[in-house]
Amino acid sequence: MVKHETEKKSSQTEWWKKSVVYQIYPKSFNDTNGDGIGDLPGIIEKLDYLKTLGIDVIWLSPVYDSPQEDNGYDIRDYKKIDDLFGDMNDLERLLEEAHNRDMKLVMDLVVNHTSDEHKWFVESSKSKDNPYRDYYIWKDGKENGEPPTNWNSIFSGSTWEYDERTEQYYLHLFATKQPDLNWENPKLREDIYEMMKFWLDKGMDGFRMDVINFISKDPSYPDGEHGDGSPHFMNGPRIHEFLQEMNEEVLSKYDIMTVGEMPGASPEEAKAYTDPAHDELNMIFTFEHMDLDSENGDKWDVKPLDLVDLKENFEKWQTSLHGVGWNSLYWNNHDQPRIVSRFGNDGEFREKSAKMLATCLHMMQGTPYIYQGEELGMTNVHFDSLDEYRDIELKNMYEEKRALGWSHERIMEAIYIKGRDNARTPMQWDRSENAGFTEGDPWIKVNPGYTHINAEQALGQEDSIFYYYQQLIQLRKEKEVITEGSFELLLREHPQLFAYQRVGDKEDLVVCCNFSDQTVEVPDQDLIQSVKGGEVVITNVDSPERDRLSPYESVVYSIEK
Repeated sequence: MVKHETEKKSSQTEWWKKSVVYQIYPKSFNDTNGDGIGDLPGIIEKLDYLKTLGIDVIWLSPVYDSPQEDNGYDIRDYKKIDDLFGDMNDLERLLEEAHNRDMKLVMDLVVNHTSDEHKWFVESSKSKDNPYRDYYIWKDGKENGEPPTNWNSIFSGSTWEYDERTEQYYLHLFATKQPDLNWENPKLREDIYEMMKFWLDKGMDGFRMDVINFISKDPSYPDGEHGDGSPHFMNGPRIHEFLQEMNEEVLSKYDIMTVGEMPGASPEEAKAYTDPAHDELNMIFTFEHMDLDSENGDKWDVKPLDLVDLKENFEKWQTSLHGVGWNSLYWNNHDQPRIVSRFGNDGEFREKSAKMLATCLHMMQGTPYIYQGEELGMTNVHFDSLDEYRDIELKNMYEEKRALGWSHERIMEAIYIKGRDNARTPMQWDRSENAGFTEGDPWIKVNPGYTHINAEQALGQEDSIFYYYQQLIQLRKEKEVITEGSFELLLREHPQLFAYQRVGDKEDLVVCCNFSDQTVEVPDQDLIQSVKGGEVVITNVDSPERDRLSPYESVVYSIEK
């Protein structure tokens, strides 16, 4: 396949700024062979649908060979496609067909950990003097027989697993079957860079890097306060060195986009990662705005969203990175519940609130990410039984919270609101059985809402959420102020209205969004006056009034200079 040719480095800093990315979770997207699991031919079959939507880049969640302990984020072989999804020919055909439609393809890169079935780990665990031993993090236990540190795993339990054969512990920040790689080892890093080149030489257009800010650990491995080890592995001591080396050895040689998933990264840290002068990554995923409806840092301890907190968080990221780094804009992904159920209204105002939330996000500076089904206003699912859920995080959490005395009802309510399986129910294509996703038994049940929320219905309805997203995507390409302008928050303390101004050279945009189910008066006369001469660019109502917003209304005004 054709290699990327890069004439000059500046060509690498442009195309992704005007792009809109669509995330595909392959397992739940479209199944063509009837086994109940989405596959690569299924994605190829729907490329024209994505072209109609207008997106520029497809981000493909992991399709590598995997035991599927954590839905493919536990990789057994980085250079093989999992049989569940197809084979390398299918992947190469998907790449070719996407490129034929002027769409780019970005892969998930999971290099903080592998599966314990990866050949490196199989070798590493054979003996202490195996050549692959130092590909992973092995430690002796404490003298009292306890694990090397008191860190808690992200998926519950200890981060250390004892290995009887070699009488040492290995580190796994996630599941027991996901041992962490040892980035201190230069040989490991070389092998990872070689694997990245393997994919980029096939024509892949970039990587979304899974928990990439976890790869550098504090070499002294201290205990964490109350078992929280995150200060010792998030944004660790050599992280910038590793990313700069990766950029020099691999990324700088291709015209690609890179986005790093970085839990716990502040705007200041994000600047360091994404400032073009630092030669690391193009952009990062932050999590702060997705944690605002959690109490005490526990995502399952749900509290109502305070809109003022959300506004100030967006303001912080929009202003901090302006002119230096770059933002990723998202409401949804495979780890988050459906936004219309979370911050909108998935009942009476489902369509209207979905459009409002999209407007609020897409008028900001950064690269927007749309997650499959978001463009249809897909909602959270309420399965009756725990057995109908599939997510390992959720199952572990259930046991943990029951042990802490939480009632079954309280846990199920938290799952309905926050569970990752909300995002993982099958894509809803039409009204036929299983929403047109599969002719077999789906790996996870379809959301019963598919009978009225599906792509066929949306494509046939002129004012559907789908066509609204299409308009938002088009606006980003037409209006420079969206990609270049600065951000000014308006009505800062208002508990229901999220309003902001994008300031450009030729025009300003004023964005007004009502996050409530009530009609709200605009309290600022200056704001009302400023939009009087403005032109309505996009709105989710027939005729917006400049001094008030109906429930979940959004309107964007253009003010020429």
